[in-house]
Amino acid sequence: MKLIRIFLIGCIAFKAIQSAAQTKDTIITVEKKIIVKVPDSVSPWQRKNTIGFDLSEIAFVNWSAGGTSSVSGLLKGNFTRIYNKGNFKWGNEMIVRYGVNKQDGIELRKTDDAFQFTSTAGYRRDSVSNWYHSAKFSFNTQFTNGYNYPNTEMPISKPLAPAYTFLGVGAEYSNKEKKINLYISPLTLKNTMVLDQRLADQGAFGVTKAIYDDVTGERLKKGRQMKTELGFLFTSHFKKEIFKNITFEHRLNLYSDYLNHFGNIDVDWQAQLDLVVNQYVKANIGFNLIYDDDIKGKEEKEGEQITVGPKVQLKQVLGIGLVYNF
Repeated sequence: MKLIRIFLIGCIAFKAIQSAAQTKDTIITVEKKIIVKVPDSVSPWQRKNTIGFDLSEIAFVNWSAGGTSSVSGLLKGNFTRIYNKGNFKWGNEMIVRYGVNKQDGIELRKTDDAFQFTSTAGYRRDSVSNWYHSAKFSFNTQFTNGYNYPNTEMPISKPLAPAYTFLGVGAEYSNKEKKINLYISPLTLKNTMVLDQRLADQGAFGVTKAIYDDVTGERLKKGRQMKTELGFLFTSHFKKEIFKNITFEHRLNLYSDYLNHFGNIDVDWQAQLDLVVNQYVKANIGFNLIYDDDIKGKEEKEGEQITVGPKVQLKQVLGIGLVYNF
């Protein structure tokens, strides 16, 4: 009996060990993958390109009240690149315009012609201030010859005749909320280039004209093709939607030379209203007023061009056309 008990106890113990081995805890490992998307770095560059084409046309057929058929076209573009990082800002803008007009019985005539480039670099002390210590450079010229119509034999202007450069240092006030930008420079170099010798010999656009012999009329000294001035420059730019779908833009440049009749102010003022029809169609009304004491007017008298004194120059624009932004 004692042996039987020992055998039974051994069997029970063996069964217990076997059961424990079969029911041991199972450890399940779950791996969870978390994917974190790192956003692309924000570029400090802001880019905007705008091109447009304005077209106006009027035609008459057997119109008893009379009239002249005509068609006008204006191609324009505005391209900006602005670098803004920390307290440093570098703004670049290029403006191009070219327009022509064709009337019955009259040759094709130019109505607008401009190439303008401006670059301004500025640094501010903190991120709160709207004032920057700035340096500005600008370059203005035209694409083709200009004429005092109907005389198309003698150009009164050419590409790079004139061309203007401004280079200076000063302070810039830039307020994004109020959409206004002001620049004040007490030290700006202005260069006037007339890279056509015939126009330079005439002293066009303020350069020193040629010297001729009073008797023979022979040219003794060529006219200078460049004039440098040092003066004070003030510019302002304002662009804002004043009513729904109506945007007003204003640009003003004022310059006065310290050495040559300080107080005589060169004025270049542009103002424009843009009336938005839809995303691609826009009407505009604007004007450009220029006064420069160094630019002498020209008049046609008895088939000859006569140089007269400086005059206020005024250009008015009214157009409707297509606009594409990209």
